[in-house]
Amino acid sequence: MDWRRTRCGLAPLLLAGTGALLAGCSQGGAESDALLRDYQQHLASQLDLAPPPPATPDNIGAFPERRDRLVDIPETRAGLLNVYALRECHITTLVAERNSALGRVAPASQQWRYELTLWERLNACLESDVPERLGEADLARLESLAATKSEQLPAAAWNGLFGSEEWAGNFTRVSAALPPDALAPPAAQQDALDYLHALSTAPLSGARRPDPDALESHLSALRARPYSAELLRTLMLATQRLEEASALIQQALARHDACRTPALPTGFDAPETRPAGDWLAALEQAADSWLEALTPLFTLLDSPPAAVAHYRESWLSTTEPGAPLPAFRSALEEHRGLREAHAERCR
Repeated sequence: MDWRRTRCGLAPLLLAGTGALLAGCSQGGAESDALLRDYQQHLASQLDLAPPPPATPDNIGAFPERRDRLVDIPETRAGLLNVYALRECHITTLVAERNSALGRVAPASQQWRYELTLWERLNACLESDVPERLGEADLARLESLAATKSEQLPAAAWNGLFGSEEWAGNFTRVSAALPPDALAPPAAQQDALDYLHALSTAPLSGARRPDPDALESHLSALRARPYSAELLRTLMLATQRLEEASALIQQALARHDACRTPALPTGFDAPETRPAGDWLAALEQAADSWLEALTPLFTLLDSPPAAVAHYRESWLSTTEPGAPLPAFRSALEEHRGLREAHAERCR
């Protein structure tokens, strides 16, 4: 196996060691990088300058640790006799499974499904004829438990998603830039985001709830490849190469004989520059689509954990100047402006 051409999975880690793995990850977007460097070389030739030495883009930020992603949910305590009194609500077995040794260490997705199922059974019980047969104390207990679980459901959904390895893995730093033919979000992962948002919000919004049995398959789709991380890396790569290309034009404009070469065509419409222009447009469209799809999941809570809020602002924002997408747009706008400036001066 040529480990440099993998998506930096476990086998390369075992075979190559950490240093080589990071080098291998940097090669994952070699085709995209080659396209951008071809553009730089063509631009340098047009300006009669040497192509810039390609610098390595900075690494993407680390996704917060699991303990910094979760929110506290107060434990709901109910005695066995109290739970048994609500046996007609069909929650006794569910509560016993959750309180078992296995239940307490269950994956985040299973704990999320438990909370969702418990909430559904409690509310179904309230809407049935069971309350008519309950004593005053047991009815108050049922209403209180249902209200508590309704209040906790957004936090349970948050922990179910942000506590999962699959979700965190989609943002891993062990990733590579995207190849030119895979810039668009994978359809299965786009479907997963839509499903996760619906499962998180439908219970309390009254919308149709998706099948919770599909949760694991959608999380597995996110595990299949770290698209979020790959996209961020690609944006940073593009920004780096655009800044290097802009420096070439600035160097040419600073010469006393700035127009010793023909004026640059504006935009990327020339046959020699069209591949890079099409690639840049496709990347911007993909980033717009994906970051918009991520937003509802990062805003499930009015006050998310500080570490997650900081990560979103730094890496997933569409407006913060230092975040990858706004920085890319700024570099692209500056580069287009410099091409136009050269064209105006040397026309």
